[in-house]
Amino acid sequence: MLPRPRQQKAPSQADDPAAVSTGAGTLTPRPGPRPISPLLRRILLVNVLPLAVLVGGLLYVDQYRRGLIQSEIEALRSQAELVAAALGEGAAVANDPVADRLVANVARQMVRRLSTIASARTRLYAIDGDLVADSLDLARPGGVVEMEELPPPGDPWLTERLYGGVRSYVREWFTLGGELPRYHESQPPSADDYEEVIRALDGEAASNLWRTRDGGIVISVAVPVQRFKQVLGAVMLTRGSAALEDALLAVRLNILSFFAAALALTVLLSIYLTGTIARPLRRLALAAERVRRSRKRQEPIPDLSGRNDEIGDLSAALRDMTAALYERMDAIEGFAADVAHEIKNPLTSLRSAVETVARVSDPEQQRNLMAILLEDVQRLDRLITDISDASRIDADMSRALSEPVDVGRMLSALAEVHGVSGDRRGLVIVVEGEDGSEPKEGAYVAQAIEDRLVQVFRNLIANAESFSPERGTISIRLARGSGAIEVRVEDEGPGLPEGKLDAIFERFYSERPAGEKFGTHSGLGLSISRQIVEALGGTITAENRIADDGADRRVQGARFVVRLPAA
Repeated sequence: MLPRPRQQKAPSQADDPAAVSTGAGTLTPRPGPRPISPLLRRILLVNVLPLAVLVGGLLYVDQYRRGLIQSEIEALRSQAELVAAALGEGAAVANDPVADRLVANVARQMVRRLSTIASARTRLYAIDGDLVADSLDLARPGGVVEMEELPPPGDPWLTERLYGGVRSYVREWFTLGGELPRYHESQPPSADDYEEVIRALDGEAASNLWRTRDGGIVISVAVPVQRFKQVLGAVMLTRGSAALEDALLAVRLNILSFFAAALALTVLLSIYLTGTIARPLRRLALAAERVRRSRKRQEPIPDLSGRNDEIGDLSAALRDMTAALYERMDAIEGFAADVAHEIKNPLTSLRSAVETVARVSDPEQQRNLMAILLEDVQRLDRLITDISDASRIDADMSRALSEPVDVGRMLSALAEVHGVSGDRRGLVIVVEGEDGSEPKEGAYVAQAIEDRLVQVFRNLIANAESFSPERGTISIRLARGSGAIEVRVEDEGPGLPEGKLDAIFERFYSERPAGEKFGTHSGLGLSISRQIVEALGGTITAENRIADDGADRRVQGARFVVRLPAA
């Protein structure tokens, strides 16, 4: 990516690794990863809460249904035992020549009266399995009349069609009937049709559940009729599931109410999620699309950072991204304009020299013009090389991985190379640690990219050499602070122009010492250095070294301060 001008960070921002700095200013640090996602909590609430309500209701109904059926069987068995005991005492004929037996007429009367008390259909079977009495049969002089209970009077449409239809529908969905044997009555009736009656004639009380034609439940209990441990017959009590189903229906209707409430809750929470997730994401997507398609200078991104969740983080990231995008676009435009301006000067000189050399016949003038052409070509080559390096820095820094770099060892190696190569002006480079001695190995380790860091300090040393007097000293001092490594590069030159301490880091800015040939430097060295240091998470500043002896304040040279994050 092409380089761009950077604003100097405030000291408090340099110490805050979470702050994000752009040309538009320093953004508020965003929180790190959360242990539990707020969106995850909302989604779990939407999915688990309605299911928990329904499952809890279904478990409650299942237990309640079993409890009701068992209670009904126990109550019916107790009533059957009472009826059997009464029949054994009141309807049996004792001292029969063969065996004790039941008197049919007496048994019928007792069965009819006792069935009214038991509120259940009562049937009495003899020991041979024949039906002796049935509470639904009423003896009259004209014969036997079968009785049947009728529903209470009322509006047929409401009781039969509406309520009965809803009841039948609910009962078909939730009934136990599919698991039970079909209830039937044969003609003539016989004990062989009912397993519980056969077991009662064998002297054992038994019960059973039956399924009716319309899906209802019939509960039957049979107990033996005994006299002095002798089985005289069996009495069977049956009761329909109307009362039981009414109780279950009430509970099931409550379950349906719970379901309706859960459904409403799910819908409301879905609407809530739509408002908190889908709609903001849609707004951000539309804003991103506008940024991509718009021809305007800038398109605003909705600020949702106050939500304190992932969508808020996404909104902040998109805003930062678009701000950086527009900043890069400005930087590219400015860089292109600066490059065009800087290249135009040597090209103009080249054109003028080429046009002139064709008209000049004096060999000396031609040699001078050819020297000018050569200098301009070298200047162009140097300028294009620096521009290419500056344009690749962002891409190279994004691909390279930072690693611990021993800055003290690296600077000592640079000073040693300078001493070996020699300097015609007798300059000396001194590298010192905090205690004034040579830096110890491993004492000043920064997290950086070594080859790019070498490029930074080469630029700073070359800049100091340009302004240092003959036999001057370039001092490089290292210090370690709280989480940072500080390097100071000082020279003994004339210092920096007042008011230009930050401008010297701008692209193509050149403030060269007197007597230096024009075009020797491209003006990109310090700009590239700041670009590299800030990409590494550090800062670079410039200041003058002031000597204050009380009566006079004078500049003793320039000082460049580089701060890098410690490893």
